[in-house]
This record gives sequence, structure tokens and C-alpha cells, in this order.
Amino acid sequence: MTERLLKAAREGDRAAFVALTEPHRRELQVHCYRMLGSVQDAEDAVQETLLSAWLGLSGFEGRSSVRTWLYRIATNRCLNLLRTGRRAPQPETAAAPPTGRGEVVWLQPYPDSLMDDLPDDAPGPEARYESREAVSLAFTRALQLLPPPQRAALLVRDVLGYRAAEAADLLGVTVDSLNGSLKRARAALAVAPTRPDPIDPDPELLERFVTAFTSGAVDDLVALMTDDIWVRMPPLPFEYHGTEAAASILDAVAAHRHAIERMVPTDANRQPAWGEYVRDPVAGGLHLVGVLVVGFAGGKVCEMTHFETSVAARLGLPNTLA
Repeated sequence: MTERLLKAAREGDRAAFVALTEPHRRELQVHCYRMLGSVQDAEDAVQETLLSAWLGLSGFEGRSSVRTWLYRIATNRCLNLLRTGRRAPQPETAAAPPTGRGEVVWLQPYPDSLMDDLPDDAPGPEARYESREAVSLAFTRALQLLPPPQRAALLVRDVLGYRAAEAADLLGVTVDSLNGSLKRARAALAVAPTRPDPIDPDPELLERFVTAFTSGAVDDLVALMTDDIWVRMPPLPFEYHGTEAAASILDAVAAHRHAIERMVPTDANRQPAWGEYVRDPVAGGLHLVGVLVVGFAGGKVCEMTHFETSVAARLGLPNTLA
């Protein structure tokens, strides 16, 4: 089947090319998201990958699978984007003194709906990360802090599971160079902040969290947190680490939280998420004011990431509710 489609595509049959590449689109987009941290950038990278593949189809010699060939193009495209240093500075306004300044101001949540059709057997034999962990916000953020070559090496080896020789060929480097980048990337991720549990939290815990978050009070919310909780709010660079710092920012925005009339559940990065809606005093309806993605570890909240409304459409959240 693949050979027939490949032959037809090389002869200019665009439908055959789509049939050849479409089964890989979703996993390529997740890969580009891990590389870039942005859903929009990942979508653009995949579009450019497929265009490059179509234009360069005559140069595909079949020494690797079509899937590996597409991953090679996609990874190189992402590396090129990262070399441009395209990240623009963001305005800075802190509601409470932060404990640190994060660098990943471009981070966006990834809709679970875009992962529904991922192949179950996608990871190769040497993958070290379970697929759910490998798309968590904490993991994706940690990747963004790695130099691009290290990021690519870790994803190709430990997430996609390619063997060393295959991975080196895919990235166009020597095995020694690949192993050096991989060693440094693994060391950096080993000390990254705690990652969420790879299982869904108890529905009762989620309900308690929503009640505490919208109550305006801080104590009940702090009681649900791990001692090393992280609170972040991209595109603002401020980070709050630990219950004391988290309490300070949550207290500073208590009026905002208390005004939330409805928390609409959604899913992002295989983690619980909600759209926050407040009542419009003039029109009377509910309008969206933010998106919250939460990670749980050991039955407690270990990270809270608040996003602006610009990310909501991809998560299926409307701007207004009746």
C-alpha cells in the first residue's frame, strides 16, 4: 500500500500524498508542540513540514520509513524556528512579589482532542517516557529550557524511542554527538520541577479544588497543595514556588477568583483544566476571563498554570455563555 501511494505521489497525485502523510499528522504536531511549546507554532511547523515533504518527495530514497522521514523534516523545521529567536518580550505586571522569573512565556496548553487519534504503538523500543507524561505541561515547559539540540535528542531517543543510530541519522549528527546531547538533557530533566501523576485525580478532589478556588479564601486552597507547588501565568514571566508564595498571589487575586461564577471543565496536556467565567454586569451573560490547567501529585495540587483567553478556542471553550 505504501509503495503504491508513494509511486503515485511521486507522479504528482496529491491525494496519494495526503493518504501517505495524513496518518502521521497528529503525532507530528504533538512532536512539534514539544519542541516549540506553542500550539500555533506547532501547527505552522507541521504545515511547513508537509509542504517541504511534497516539494522534496523526489529526493526521498526510501532508506527509512515515511514516518521517520517526516519526523526528520519536522524536527529540522523546529530547530530552524528556534534558531531565529522569534520570542518577543511580554509586558510585565506582578500582582504579588514572585519567587522567580520564568523564561517560557510562550507556553500554551495542548488540547486533548488533538491526541485522540494518536497511534498506540508510536513510541519505539527505547522510549523512556510514558506518553501521558511526555505531553504534560511540566515536561513541555522543562523541554523549553533545554538548548534545541538537547531537546531534539531527548525527544527522538526518550520519547519517540528511536535507537541511537537511527536517532543520530534522523538528526544528522554522529552517535557520539547525540549521546553527549542526550546525557546533558537527561541530567537537566532529572532536576526539573515535580511532574503530575500519570493518572486522573479523584473527581471528588477536583470538586473540592474548584470550590476552594472560587471561594475567594486562600486557606482551603493552600490545604490542597503540595509544599513545592508552582503557580505560573504565561505570557507573564512571574513564577510562585511553595505554599507561601502561592498563597500571596492567590490572595492578591482573591476578588477575581470570588467573581468566577462558573468553571467549565475541559482537558489539556492530559491534565484537568477549566475555563473561568464571570458575570457581565451589563449584558448579564457569562464571559470567559481565563483558562486554568492543574497538575496533581499524591492527591494534592502540585502546579497551577493560568492562561489568557486567547488559548480557549482550541480547548473548545466559548467566549460567552448564556
